[in-house]
Amino acid sequence: MSASVSVIMSGTDVFSEEEIGIHLESLPFWSLDGIQIVKEMATSNFVSAIGLINSIAVLAETSKHHPDIHLYGWNKLQISLSTRDLGGLTIKDFNLAKQIDNIKID
Repeated sequence: MSASVSVIMSGTDVFSEEEIGIHLESLPFWSLDGIQIVKEMATSNFVSAIGLINSIAVLAETSKHHPDIHLYGWNKLQISLSTRDLGGLTIKDFNLAKQIDNIKID
């Protein structure tokens, strides 16, 4: 494995526009918004929305990578991911997005 590949794999290298596009192809419910990827999610009720926030929080803590989460309405979330300390998107963002996509919601 080359040094540049290992840097990208470690999550310390900001992706180019081309790399972002490639990674977004596998995340159809996420969109690019500036230097972050964003997903809107809806649940059946307020309690389920809070449960979803808690599920995302567990994933975030485990991965040591924390999204912005906004609860609005009474059952909707907007999740935004970016590696803020590097000023762009890294593998950490896309890995966490995939984990969030695997959460079952009602």
